[in-house]
Amino acid sequence: MLPARPRRALPRPAAVTASAVVAALAVTALTCAPATAASAVVAALAVTALTCAPATAASPAAPGWSDAGWTGPAAEATFHRLSTYPVYLNRPAGTDAAAETVAEISAVSEDGKTFVHTDALARRIGFVDITDPAKPVGRGTLDLAADLGVGAHAEPTSVAVVGGYVLVVVDTSESFTAPSGVLVVVDLETHAVVRTLDLGGQPDSIALTPDKKHAAIAIENQRDEDATPEGADEGDLPQLPGGSLVLVDLPDATAPAGWALRPVAFTDGDQALPAFVAAGIDTPQDPEPEYVAIDPTGSTVAVTLQENNGIVLVDVASGEIDRVFTAGTASVSGIDTTKDGVIDQSGAITDVPREPDAIGWLDATHVATANEGDWKGGTRGWSVFDTTTGEVVWDAGASLERLAVRTGLHTEDRAAKKGVEIEGLAVATMDGTPYAFVGSERSNFVAVYDVSDPAQPVFSQVLATTNGPEGILPVPGRDLLLVSSETDEAGAGVRSAVSVYGLGEAYADEAGSPAFPSVVSADAGGAPIGWGALGALAADPRDDQRLWSATDAAYKDTRLLSIDVGTSPAVIDRQLRVTQGGVGVTLDVEGVATRASGGFWLGVEGATGAANEIVRTNAYGAIVERVGLPSDVAAGLSKWGVEGVTTVVDDEGEHVWVALQRGLTSDPGGLGGTARLGRYDVADGSWTWFAYPLSTTSVAGDWIGLSEVVAVDDDTLAVIERDKLNGEDAAVKRVYTVQVPAEDPAEGTVGALTKTLARDVLPDLRATAGWTQEKLEGLTVAGDGTVWAITDNDGVADATGETVLLDLGSRTSVFGKVSTTTSASVTATTYGRAARVDVTVTGAGQAPTGRVQVREGSKVLGTGTLLVSGDRGTARVTLPSTLAVGTHRLTAVYAGTSTLAGSSSSPVLKVTRATPTVSLGASAWTVKKGARPTLVVVVSGPGAKPAGTVTVKVGSTKVATKKLSGGRVVLTLPPVTRTAKVTVRYAGSTSYVPVTASRTLTVR
Repeated sequence: MLPARPRRALPRPAAVTASAVVAALAVTALTCAPATAASAVVAALAVTALTCAPATAASPAAPGWSDAGWTGPAAEATFHRLSTYPVYLNRPAGTDAAAETVAEISAVSEDGKTFVHTDALARRIGFVDITDPAKPVGRGTLDLAADLGVGAHAEPTSVAVVGGYVLVVVDTSESFTAPSGVLVVVDLETHAVVRTLDLGGQPDSIALTPDKKHAAIAIENQRDEDATPEGADEGDLPQLPGGSLVLVDLPDATAPAGWALRPVAFTDGDQALPAFVAAGIDTPQDPEPEYVAIDPTGSTVAVTLQENNGIVLVDVASGEIDRVFTAGTASVSGIDTTKDGVIDQSGAITDVPREPDAIGWLDATHVATANEGDWKGGTRGWSVFDTTTGEVVWDAGASLERLAVRTGLHTEDRAAKKGVEIEGLAVATMDGTPYAFVGSERSNFVAVYDVSDPAQPVFSQVLATTNGPEGILPVPGRDLLLVSSETDEAGAGVRSAVSVYGLGEAYADEAGSPAFPSVVSADAGGAPIGWGALGALAADPRDDQRLWSATDAAYKDTRLLSIDVGTSPAVIDRQLRVTQGGVGVTLDVEGVATRASGGFWLGVEGATGAANEIVRTNAYGAIVERVGLPSDVAAGLSKWGVEGVTTVVDDEGEHVWVALQRGLTSDPGGLGGTARLGRYDVADGSWTWFAYPLSTTSVAGDWIGLSEVVAVDDDTLAVIERDKLNGEDAAVKRVYTVQVPAEDPAEGTVGALTKTLARDVLPDLRATAGWTQEKLEGLTVAGDGTVWAITDNDGVADATGETVLLDLGSRTSVFGKVSTTTSASVTATTYGRAARVDVTVTGAGQAPTGRVQVREGSKVLGTGTLLVSGDRGTARVTLPSTLAVGTHRLTAVYAGTSTLAGSSSSPVLKVTRATPTVSLGASAWTVKKGARPTLVVVVSGPGAKPAGTVTVKVGSTKVATKKLSGGRVVLTLPPVTRTAKVTVRYAGSTSYVPVTASRTLTVR
């Protein structure tokens, strides 16, 4: 063990040390010091590079990170999430809520108020009113067979809106070898079918020219993944008939009867076109068009051939093929390519076909593609092509994989396949800025880029979505972005939804809080720290704005993660590898607590009752002790075991509290009647147990249990109690407190606890305007008194993957405390001289301990430790000498302790301009007549070097006005003819008052 150090004074009684207290010995600095135990030395060596200093910044290629930390757009250019609408809420009457229903490709009415989407699973299209984007309202659906009359096998593949009509693209194929499809024109208001046009093949996407005079539809005639062509492998090409393109002429938007189709062949019968062969298309006789987009001039259609890894450009007016070129291959390094439970970013893919899916025009000569891949490729990113040459001018490389890791959205399950799987892409200009929106099908996000320079996209923002974002629909007229997600698995609590975002300050007040991401990771070893499934929190006493968490069994090779919550978003910037005998271990860590003497207690849930345990590590993460639950308790556990851990140190020594998620099979009421809280006495190894009364649920398949325990003080515990429901169904996400009885229950019996609601967290989760997360699992009180909670994202498995870190407010607001009063005084000062704030904190009969901060806005200007006398504490805080001239409205803040409420005072500091010193020098002050001496003027002051101008007079004649450079001016005077006074006047600045200096120049 390392030698003990004096503990820093904390803003809470010394008895409260765990869940809110990290090792007083270490964690911030001690990971760089040697340990005496052999295992500790090995562990320290393994993690030193990751923990001795904050991680380095990511390279410019990694979106969202720079030397300054997480970067994003200015507030006025931010997309704010306004709502998340589950489309099953818009199901037809009598339909089971659990029946699959999705939102895939979408369009919007010309007034931007009606959202229309395809639903291939339910074989219908849906209508949603987004007049109020924060409160979407379902407006019903149309069944393709019953309402559109297109047959029982029909599936919608795409949709567009022209004037008062919806163009519904429908696949009516009864087999892969006999593809067919139609374009159904539907009245937007009445939902009546106006016209049906035969497309001659199985269609995929549709796009409109900017003037809506033409449309283009990709006729894919898709392959059968289970078919085996002669001489090829299963799912290979060719599988004829080959695909094509259909142009739709829309001369009058009000008269669909006059609309006509113009087929554009991509093959010559069963033979390949020469242009496709020359371009090196994979299987040119079976092109399989996937996605279409039309350039800003309305003259050219770009078509992706996903399976064939190519792009075709077609002239709208003539229907002629202008150019065909391959999308080429890419090699990407620095990514996770192995499904092994470890986020290992040292892998690479080499010469992989891009196989683009969605495509969009950035300008008249550049297209961008979402490189999803299909059967041979997928480069985990997106690319920009120059359409005049067919060359790649920009490629995302590994940056989106890194973005997923950085934001906790990495899908380890897909690491060996196509990773983030970039499928959707849309381009639009909003508020004068051209944006590209790029969707990750597997990591559930949309990355936003400024494409003002098409050849150099600049990352702007990342938006969280629900599972499988498919349709990306900008609505420029309303500065909205709508993202529809195609994954719907009611049994797993994953539902298809439409996410609505608004751009700019006009939507800021309607937006959810906190913004996504609420947590990101910094770099270690040149790559972002991998993280996810954070189900535990503990505070760090060495930094009032730092927490600790851990990865659970969603990942192998368990890590403890240090989170800086003093920034927004919070930053994971250090990690400790949990080891035993110098070797990394995998634990299902569901709780983290800290020890006054150094190190951690981990609450570990086991696959069986006997495997549940609490694990003690040293400050390096090396395991030094494993403590199993009593055999009678372990025998009564099913799969729901240890879910939280905290520690308390009092006069009787160190105690570890654990929360068991549910009751024992032997408890009254079984698993659902009560949960268990247990106290382990570290000194004698004894356990004491208490029964916590659980709420009840009547929802089939649901249950309620505990997810966390944290010591509020030595007699008060707080727990998280939650149900298993998410989204619209979520009901119980609460923080309760319990008082520990003054006397323990008799040996062999279980004591009773009474709970008090401290905070219903469900409104906080709903306030994000996103999918309401199920697993509210971590809770702690930071050193500054802020109560933090966090959701476990399950490693993006059967979950949206979004992690929500919640600032629930002060300890006082959540748990309630004895009141305090803070007063502060400060005297005026001049620029460049440090002011001092005298702070006094008075408690109601209790001595306030800890520290005070002096802030201006959210910026901390200084801190001081209270010196206690009776029920009063005083501190003198010295402010920076660099405060600008003007009135500074300060806030002196006392965060409080476990028993004392925080309080604040608002002194006003006036900083006036300082008086500078003007020094004059010359090459000579006694000169001959006609000489031109050199004058040196130096203006100095107590702060930054003065700026502004000086005016020079010789006698009564002004000879020059010059700007200071570095606080000085050097100039040559005009020829002098007689003795005169040289007068220099410094005009002053925002920081300094004007000053005049003079000296006599003698002529002889």
